[in-house]
Amino acid sequence: MAIPDFVVALREKVGTAPLWLSGVTAVVVKDDLVLLVLRADDGTWTPVTGIIDPGEQPADAAVREVAEETGVRAAPVRLGGVGVTEMIVYANGDQSQYLDLTFRMHWLEGEPHPADGENTQAAWFPLDDLPEMSAEMLARISSALAVDGEALFAGRDPVEDY
Repeated sequence: MAIPDFVVALREKVGTAPLWLSGVTAVVVKDDLVLLVLRADDGTWTPVTGIIDPGEQPADAAVREVAEETGVRAAPVRLGGVGVTEMIVYANGDQSQYLDLTFRMHWLEGEPHPADGENTQAAWFPLDDLPEMSAEMLARISSALAVDGEALFAGRDPVEDY
């Protein structure tokens, strides 16, 4: 997985201590298909995910990540969900936790392929026949595909759970 230069610079100062980072999940939809990638680091299927660069607008980060990782051009449609990941400890000992902004994206053009080495596959899947993936990633896809316009907050009902 490519580590952004600003994270490398932070790691030089803080070592493996926990970092709080902002990230995006891009759920790209084309008709009744969703774009997924098979991650090179852990072999799991997920929507496209990535870290927001300093000063970058989150929707722009989602567009950039989709293009960098799959060669597909997509446009943001709506914010589907906002949540916080569990603390992640990488193989090298680095610890990170992410504020995730999940976007529904509309496919514009391009055939998916693993474009930057972060993934070993990139492919379209029917929404009713997704490969095995974590409950967290399935929840992100569901939040992006919700028919109403309200974003989901960590899977909570916006009225009932507060």
